[in-house]
Amino acid sequence: MAVEVSVRVSVPEVIGTLPGPWQQRQLAEVNDAVVRLARFHGAFPWHYHDEDELFLCWDGTFSIELEGRESVVMRAGDVFVVPRGLPHRPVADEPAHALMVEKPETKQYGSQPENGQV
Repeated sequence: MAVEVSVRVSVPEVIGTLPGPWQQRQLAEVNDAVVRLARFHGAFPWHYHDEDELFLCWDGTFSIELEGRESVVMRAGDVFVVPRGLPHRPVADEPAHALMVEKPETKQYGSQPENGQV
């Protein structure tokens, strides 16, 4: 039985190649999930997913606004899981970078709330 060997990925090097805010790069696949990296800057549209979404703040600071709940402030090294079905949006006043762990089929913009706002 052949064992597939993973490739080393340098997160700082990939950060240097990101073309702009909210444009993701897939870094790895593990089990039934993918690890994606993105630069956060500004406010992302409100959306939700049919699956949980894990955020790991790599650098900088950003908030995850949640419908009907207090925002979660994320700093380097913090991890937070947005439960499936909960409308949310990341907001960053200054550039920040985060890793997201999610299913490969997860769409970046998820599903939009019915009225487009929360």
